Amino acid sequence: MIPRDPMILLSYINTKLRDDYDSLDALCEDRELDRSALEETLRDIGYTYSPEQNRFV
Repeated sequence: MIPRDPMILLSYINTKLRDDYDSLDALCEDRELDRSALEETLRDIGYTYSPEQNRFV
Protein backbone atom coordinates (compact mmCIF):
# COMPACT_ATOMS: atom_id res chain seq x y z
CA MET A 1 0.00 0.00 0.00
CA ILE A 2 1.31 3.44 -0.90
CA PRO A 3 0.50 6.76 0.81
CA ARG A 4 -2.47 8.72 -0.53
CA ASP A 5 -1.31 12.18 0.54
CA PRO A 6 0.66 13.57 -2.43
CA MET A 7 3.51 15.06 -0.36
CA ILE A 8 3.97 11.87 1.64
CA LEU A 9 3.70 9.89 -1.59
CA LEU A 10 6.50 12.02 -3.08
CA SER A 11 8.77 11.27 -0.15
CA TYR A 12 7.89 7.57 -0.19
CA ILE A 13 8.47 7.16 -3.94
CA ASN A 14 11.76 9.09 -3.93
CA THR A 15 13.00 7.04 -0.99
CA LYS A 16 12.10 3.78 -2.76
CA LEU A 17 13.79 4.98 -5.96
CA ARG A 18 16.92 5.96 -4.04
CA ASP A 19 17.15 2.82 -1.91
CA ASP A 20 15.56 -0.02 -3.88
CA TYR A 21 14.97 0.66 -7.59
CA ASP A 22 17.07 1.80 -10.53
CA SER A 23 14.09 3.25 -12.42
CA LEU A 24 10.48 4.32 -12.07
CA ASP A 25 9.46 1.51 -14.42
CA ALA A 26 11.08 -1.07 -12.13
CA LEU A 27 9.33 0.36 -9.07
CA CYS A 28 5.93 0.48 -10.79
CA GLU A 29 6.29 -3.05 -12.13
CA ASP A 30 7.37 -4.51 -8.81
CA ARG A 31 4.72 -2.66 -6.78
CA GLU A 32 2.03 -3.07 -9.46
CA LEU A 33 1.50 0.69 -9.70
CA ASP A 34 -0.02 2.62 -12.58
CA ARG A 35 2.91 4.78 -13.69
CA SER A 36 0.70 7.31 -15.50
CA ALA A 37 -1.55 7.81 -12.46
CA LEU A 38 1.46 8.14 -10.17
CA GLU A 39 3.12 10.70 -12.43
CA GLU A 40 -0.13 12.65 -12.75
CA THR A 41 -0.61 12.77 -8.99
CA LEU A 42 2.91 14.09 -8.46
CA ARG A 43 2.69 16.44 -11.45
CA ASP A 44 -0.36 18.02 -9.79
CA ILE A 45 1.88 19.15 -6.92
CA GLY A 46 4.65 20.34 -9.24
CA TYR A 47 6.97 17.33 -9.54
CA THR A 48 8.09 15.37 -12.58
CA TYR A 49 10.24 12.27 -12.87
CA SER A 50 13.86 12.80 -13.84
CA PRO A 51 15.35 9.57 -15.27
CA GLU A 52 18.84 11.03 -14.99
CA GLN A 53 18.43 11.58 -11.25
CA ASN A 54 16.02 8.65 -10.78
CA ARG A 55 13.71 10.77 -8.65
CA PHE A 56 10.89 13.24 -8.79
CA VAL A 57 12.12 16.83 -8.82
